[in-house]
Amino acid sequence: MAENYITKQEDKGTVNISEDVVAVMVAAAVTEVEGVAGLGSPTTPELAELFGRKNPVKGLKIRFIDEKITVDVLINVRAPGSITDTAVRVQDAVCSEVESVTGMNAVVNVHVTGISFDK
Repeated sequence: MAENYITKQEDKGTVNISEDVVAVMVAAAVTEVEGVAGLGSPTTPELAELFGRKNPVKGLKIRFIDEKITVDVLINVRAPGSITDTAVRVQDAVCSEVESVTGMNAVVNVHVTGISFDK
């Protein structure tokens, strides 16, 4: 299988889930979180390097590490509001979505790259 699939061995065979599918689910979960203005983009060389390869959804990186799905998500937070509270809600929403759909544990790293002010 191509490296852009997350593979899970089951009793009856193998289940392969495209990282693109997980990315679309994660993006939908993130944008539903109160306080999130949208997905962000890399603002530092370190983040740009982390998100450097072609991603199906801008602002997300999905990897399979140590039997867990690791998600790095870049967000812009809506002001006024607590950046930390919003980031924690994003972690909760993404973990819940990934775990319920894939049956695998998730680790979610949230990177706040911007803030948005309502006009």
